[in-house]
Amino acid sequence: MPDEGEQTRELTRPAPGPEREALAAAVRGLIEATVDAHASPAVLQAVAVAVGALAADLRRPDSAQGAGAGERFGERAGSPGVGGSMADYMPYDVIVGRCNPLAVPVTVEFDPPKAIGRAVFSAQYTGAPGCVHGAAIAGGFDVVLTAANVLSDAAGPTRWLTVRYLRPTLLGVESVFEATVASPDGSRTTSTGRLLQAGVVTVEAEGEFAVMDRSRIAAMHRRAKGAGPG
Repeated sequence: MPDEGEQTRELTRPAPGPEREALAAAVRGLIEATVDAHASPAVLQAVAVAVGALAADLRRPDSAQGAGAGERFGERAGSPGVGGSMADYMPYDVIVGRCNPLAVPVTVEFDPPKAIGRAVFSAQYTGAPGCVHGAAIAGGFDVVLTAANVLSDAAGPTRWLTVRYLRPTLLGVESVFEATVASPDGSRTTSTGRLLQAGVVTVEAEGEFAVMDRSRIAAMHRRAKGAGPG
């Protein structure tokens, strides 16, 4: 059985807001500079010490709002594409979350029946020299295909995702993801998408998603936490 503190961490997340978004943006810039900056060893060491101290400050007990602060996973009002954006609905998502410094972030807009994602991948997403890593591209498709499913009221967890890399996708150039639902059938949804740079298709994708009620999606992390091996 998890203790009370562990249970709280499992069921709640820190409250999002402009200050946390600003912190995530600053750390995102730090991540890019960590990969891309031509700094001397002395500067790198000094920055490492400073960043370590800042991380310790964030974790100090007296900096916390309290164990009850934040919100329960899945309780955010509204739905992406209906009175809100993907980023509003998933502020800590690794692809679109403005509160997550690992996120690009990809911005998603809706042009029914199409979902469109836009991003400029910077140095921390490097794969081959000068090119975006395929895993980052696949993550972008996972979210944008899901956004298309939301428009068809057929969203849910990914069952499989196939990505076809046609030509290099370049760093520092706007990447535009486009996605539409190909075949909803009640319990499964198949969606397709493509990625373009300067009007040229560099990647294509197809995925199948299980259609699931939002309350079941919100409860998935609790079921996973209590599940045993096997």
